[in-house]
Amino acid sequence: MLGVASQIAVIVVLTLLNGLFAMSETALVSSRKAQLRQRAEAGDRGARAALALAESPTRFLSTVQIGISLIGVLAGAFGGAALAGPLAEALRGVPLLAPYAGPLAFGAVVVAITYLSLIIGELVPKRLALNGPETVVSSVAGPMRLLSAVTSPAVWFLSASTEAVLRLLGVRQAGADPVSEQEVEILMEEGARAGVFEEEERDLVARALRLDDRPVRELMTPRPNVVWLDADDPPEDVLRLARESRHSWFPVARGDLDTMLGLASVKDGWARGPAEHPAELLGALRRPALVPEGAPATRALEAFKRSGLPLAVVIDERGHTEGVVTLTDVLEALVGEVPDADGPAEGETIVRREDGSWLVDGLLAAEELEDRLSLSERLRGRGAGYQTVGGMVMEALGRVPEEGDRFELEGHSFEVVDMDGWRVDKVLVSPRRGSEAEEAP
Repeated sequence: MLGVASQIAVIVVLTLLNGLFAMSETALVSSRKAQLRQRAEAGDRGARAALALAESPTRFLSTVQIGISLIGVLAGAFGGAALAGPLAEALRGVPLLAPYAGPLAFGAVVVAITYLSLIIGELVPKRLALNGPETVVSSVAGPMRLLSAVTSPAVWFLSASTEAVLRLLGVRQAGADPVSEQEVEILMEEGARAGVFEEEERDLVARALRLDDRPVRELMTPRPNVVWLDADDPPEDVLRLARESRHSWFPVARGDLDTMLGLASVKDGWARGPAEHPAELLGALRRPALVPEGAPATRALEAFKRSGLPLAVVIDERGHTEGVVTLTDVLEALVGEVPDADGPAEGETIVRREDGSWLVDGLLAAEELEDRLSLSERLRGRGAGYQTVGGMVMEALGRVPEEGDRFELEGHSFEVVDMDGWRVDKVLVSPRRGSEAEEAP
């Protein structure tokens, strides 16, 4: 029969072993395979063993659970019965406590062992594991693999029993869920708050993840705003238009954009001579890449790679030209508005005014307005009947807008200041007084 000191020593050792198992389990679950792979490539044998466990963690986790369960049973056996008796004898020496010595001793032993198990056997080891999961799992992987091999018969039996019970219950094993875009954005948000990532990096990743959800029509220059060259126009008109527009690439058509001849480069045109008529340059025209208007923006990137040109023509399902999209349009969808080296262009779609309001083009993508003003996601037009600010205004009013129409939305006042026929041309967006939007910089 062990003495009291020996029994206490056994309980402490069992608690430490429980902490080792808990730390190993937490470290394996929290470790990142990429860092373990880097350590393994650098020659860390423990990291190689940890990688093997991480690739097939079921056996390891089963081994850990067997160890923790056995330790719990042994600690209870040694603690409850062995220590409560001597403590009860000691309490009987106190007259006031003598009648309650048994229950008090048992309760004190339970509280003491529970406290020791929680602090030394669970919380502290898990915190240590979370502070350096790759280091911890690399250190314990070797012994844990050996223990897993020794206990493999018990692990197999328990795993088979578990699967049998689950089959009886009609439960099938579900595959692991892939990492979602929302999870990546949450991780980037947490990393930005912790100072691991810059705010610009977080925004760039968020925009990149949304790029495949944005149709090309949101990024393109719509047909009414496309600057194009008519092959039947006089040479002086073509040259004047090329100089005034400051573009380097132009769609060339005859009569209208549905009769597309190709794309012309200012550089190629001047190499042949500035006075040449566009019709004489047909041999120098480049075949444009065609992108459906509903295709994701990433499809435009693929088109730029295939064609080697920075401009693609956007068409609808009937083959009509709806607009053009450029490499700069996709770049701005990723990094925000790229300023023109020659200063702001006349057709700038959103302009910040001195009073804090915004003058917005009706053809601006609703998602871009949301990004600029930090409005809610419902303004992006996904799943709705619009993609532009003009469409958003029409939906909010429930009719074709007129100049002077106003409405309020999410701390902002929207006013239609200019119409181009039935199309919303310009909208003035102002923060309401006293709203969070007004207080934001």
